[in-house]
Amino acid sequence: MLICGVDEAGRGPLVGAVFAAAVILDPANPIAGLADSKKLSEKRREQLEILIKERALAWSIAFAGPAEIDQLNILHATMLAMQRAVAGLKVQPHRALIDGNRCPKLEMEAQAIIKGDATVPEISAASILAKTARDAEMRLLHARFPQYGFDQHKGYPTPVHFAALQQHGACPEHRRSFAPVARVLNLLG
Repeated sequence: MLICGVDEAGRGPLVGAVFAAAVILDPANPIAGLADSKKLSEKRREQLEILIKERALAWSIAFAGPAEIDQLNILHATMLAMQRAVAGLKVQPHRALIDGNRCPKLEMEAQAIIKGDATVPEISAASILAKTARDAEMRLLHARFPQYGFDQHKGYPTPVHFAALQQHGACPEHRRSFAPVARVLNLLG
């Protein structure tokens, strides 16, 4: 039975897309060191990303952008990104294991597993791919908008990010429905 793990990255930041990944691991070609992406260094995540993409039976990364997040809300945008990731797999799984406490609507049986990114290798692999894709987006955004320091805080609501928002306003990729961004826009508005 083919099982895909699904996880997301980027629900909490004030800027950029929310990413999701789906991964079907190959039992005949295991990958040592899979873990919750938040517990791994950036360098280790990038090493594992290469191995996952080389050894997995199938993998897919998808996202929902800031405009979709603002239109749908972050929960529904996350579910949409997860649906897109599963739909993008070149092999159809029989079952999906989703990190967290709820599942997106999928064509196959799905089960939510709280802290699954720490306990289920398929979800750990998805966690790593979603996080490395999100980090890559933050590097691109930093190149376009260096004044915000996205390379340091990855878009999360930090004092440095708040100060940059107050000084420069929001960039096009800021999530306008998120309260800290909306507050700044109203003050500058």
